[in-house]
Amino acid sequence: MRRFPAIALLIFFAAIFPLVASAEEPEPWELGGLNQIIPGAPVGDLETTGNHSAIGTNGIYIKYKGELLMADTVSVNEDTGETVADGHVRIEQQGGQIWIGDHINYNFKTHLMRTEQFRTGDGAIYAAGASLGGDTSNRVYTAHQTYVTTDDISDPAVRIRASRVVIVPDKYITAWNAVVYVQNVPVFYFPYYHRNLGPHADNWNFYTGYRSEYGAFLLTDYTWWYSDQLDGKYHFDYRTKRGPGVGPDFNLHLGQWGDGTFKYYYVHDNNPNTFTNGVINPGSIPQNRQRVYFSWQATPVTNLNVKALVNYQNDPLLLHDFFGGEYSQDPQPPTFVEVNKYSENWSLDAETTPELNNFFDQVERLPDVKLTGLRQQIFDTPVYYESESSAGYYRKFLADTNGLAANTNTDYSAARVDTYHQLLVPWTFFGWLNVAPRVGGRFTYYGTESGPGGTNAVANRTVFNTGIETSFKASHLWADATNSFFQVNGLRHIIEPDINYVYVPHPSTPPSQLPQFDSELPSPLLLPVMYPDYNDIDSVDSQNVIRFGVRNTLQTKRNGQLDDLVNWNVLMDWRIVPNSTQQRFSDIYNDVSFRPRTWITLTSQTRYDVNDGYFNLSSHQLTLSPNDKWSWSLGHYYSRPGFVDSGDNYLTSVFFYKMNENWGFRAEHDVDAEAGRLAQQVYTVYRDLRSWTGALTFRVVDNGGGQPVDYTFAFTLSLKAAPNSHVGDDSVQAYDLVGE
Repeated sequence: MRRFPAIALLIFFAAIFPLVASAEEPEPWELGGLNQIIPGAPVGDLETTGNHSAIGTNGIYIKYKGELLMADTVSVNEDTGETVADGHVRIEQQGGQIWIGDHINYNFKTHLMRTEQFRTGDGAIYAAGASLGGDTSNRVYTAHQTYVTTDDISDPAVRIRASRVVIVPDKYITAWNAVVYVQNVPVFYFPYYHRNLGPHADNWNFYTGYRSEYGAFLLTDYTWWYSDQLDGKYHFDYRTKRGPGVGPDFNLHLGQWGDGTFKYYYVHDNNPNTFTNGVINPGSIPQNRQRVYFSWQATPVTNLNVKALVNYQNDPLLLHDFFGGEYSQDPQPPTFVEVNKYSENWSLDAETTPELNNFFDQVERLPDVKLTGLRQQIFDTPVYYESESSAGYYRKFLADTNGLAANTNTDYSAARVDTYHQLLVPWTFFGWLNVAPRVGGRFTYYGTESGPGGTNAVANRTVFNTGIETSFKASHLWADATNSFFQVNGLRHIIEPDINYVYVPHPSTPPSQLPQFDSELPSPLLLPVMYPDYNDIDSVDSQNVIRFGVRNTLQTKRNGQLDDLVNWNVLMDWRIVPNSTQQRFSDIYNDVSFRPRTWITLTSQTRYDVNDGYFNLSSHQLTLSPNDKWSWSLGHYYSRPGFVDSGDNYLTSVFFYKMNENWGFRAEHDVDAEAGRLAQQVYTVYRDLRSWTGALTFRVVDNGGGQPVDYTFAFTLSLKAAPNSHVGDDSVQAYDLVGE
C-alpha cells in the first residue's frame, strides 16, 4: 500500500510533463524569400546573425502568430520581436488590418509600430499619413497629418483630412480638426469625428439644398451601432425659414421578445402655419412641434403574437410639413396594441386603439376582444363549423376641420357584443364540381349610447343568412405552343369560375338605428358578400345577391421557370332584390396583369358602372425594364368624383437611365389631367463615388388651388454601407431624395 502514492506521483508527472513542455515551447517563427509565398517573386537572401536574430535582403517575408510582414529588406530579433523593415513594407495583421509604408519599425510581440509615411486599411476604411506611433498594450495607433477614406484606391474621391487620428484596428477611428473633401473640394468641417470599424460602422448621412417652403436646409443623421441588441440614429436638422429640428431613433432587437423602434422629433418652427390653406384655423398650429413614434412586434412564445404602434403628434400637419414620405403613405397614422393567440381551430385577438391625436377621425376600442372559430369539421360528419364572437367598448369621434380639438358635439360611445355562427356542407360532384351550401346567424347587443352625439338606447339585433357557393377548376395544355416574340415555350390555360348566392333577410334592427363603429366605407374593390368575410358589423343589411366571378390564367415556361403570361380576374354582383342603398347590378370589377415579355408588365384595374354607363375607377400601369441601364414606368389613375373621394385623374411617368458605372439620371412627372397641370416634376442625377453615393435632385410641386409652387433643390451624400440612393435604383422615392 505504501508504493501506491509513489506510482500515482510518477503517473501524474508522466501526464503533466508533455503539457508543461508544450506550454513553454516558444511560438515558431517563419522566415524566407518572397518566392516561397508569391510565385515569381524574388528569391531573397537571409543571413542568421546569432542570438536569434536575422537579416534579409532582396525580398523577405516573416510570419509570427498569424501576422505577416513583407519587405525588400528586414532585420528581426526573435527574442524581443523587434523588426525593422525597409522598401515596399506590407504588414497583414489578424482581423484583416493592413499597413503599408517605406520604413516601418514593428514589434511582433508588443504590436508597437513606428513609421513615417504610411497607408493602412481593413477592407472597410483606409488611412494614410505622415507619421504613426503605436501603444504597446492596447494596439492604439496615433497618426498625424492624416487622411481617412472608404475608397480603396490611391486617389480617393471622398476623404477626411485631419491633423491627428487615433486608429484602433477592428474597433474605431477618431479624428480631430477633420475636413471632408469631395473630389478635392472641402465641403464640411468636423472639430471631432468618430467612427466604428467593422460590420457595424457608424456613419453620417447628409441632405442639403433649398426649398421654397424651408429656405436653405441641412438635414443630417448620424447612424450608430452599440450592440446586436441596440442601434439607432440621431437627427440634426436646420431649415432657415422654419428653424432647427432634432431627435433620436432607437432600434431594439430582443430575440424572442421582438424588435422595437422608438423615434422622437422636435421642431421649433418659425412659420408653423405655412400649409394651413384654410383647412384648419390660421394660427392654430403651435410653434413647438413634436412627434413620438413607437413600434414593437414580438412572438414571446409559440403561437402568441404581440404588436404595438404609437403615433403621437401635437398638430395635424406635422407629418405633412416635415415627413412628406410618411404622410403620402398614411396621413392619419393609427395607434394600437394588439395581442393574438392562435391554434389549429381557433384564434383569440385583443386590440385597443386609444385616442392620442384628437384632431383625426377615429374609433376608440377600449378594448375589442374577438374569438374566431376557424373552419373545422364536426366529428366525422360532412358538416363544417365556423364562428366569430367579439365584445368591446367603443367611442367614435369626428375631428373638427376648423380647429385642433375633436368635434365634441358628435362624439358617442357604447358597448357592443356580437356573435356569429355558421354551418357549411362542402361537397364535390363528378370529381370536379365544388358545391358548399351554408346557413348562419348573428346576434348583436348594443348598450345605450353616451356622449353628446348619442341618440340610441339599448338595442338587440338578430340576422339570419344562408346561401350556396359553386366553383370548379379546369385547364388545358398546349405543350408544343411556341412564340419567340412573347417568349412562349408551351401554354397552359386555367379557368376558375365561381358563383356565390347570398340571402340575408332584413335584420331585426336596421343599421340606421344602430351606432356605426364598424361601418361600410367606400373601397376601390368590391366588398365581400359572404359572412364572416364581410366584417362591417354595424352596416349589416339585407342581401339577395348572386356574385359571379371568373379567373383566367395563361401560363408558360421562361428560363426554366413557370411564369404567368396573363392573370385576369372578373367579378360582378346581380342583386335580385336590391336594398335601399343598392342598384340592380354592381360595378364590373376587372383586374388584369399581362407580361408579354419578362421585362414588360402591363396591369389594369377598373370598375365599370353598368347601371349608369361610366367608369368609377380606372388604373393602368406599364413598366419597361429590359436591363439594368434603363427603365420606364407609365401610369394613369382615374376615380370618378364622389366614388371614393373628390376624384382624381392623374398621369404618371418615372424614367431611369444609367449613363455609365458612375452616373445615373431619373425623371418623374405627375400630371393632373383634370386641371391640365403638371402637379409634380422631379429630376435626379446620381453619382457613384465608389464607397459613397451622391444624388442631386430638383423638384417642383404645384398643388393648384391658389397655393404657391414649391421648389426644392437637394443634395444627398451617404456611405454605401447605409445608402440613401444607388445608381441603378429605380424605386427611390422623391421624398427620400429631398430628405422627407
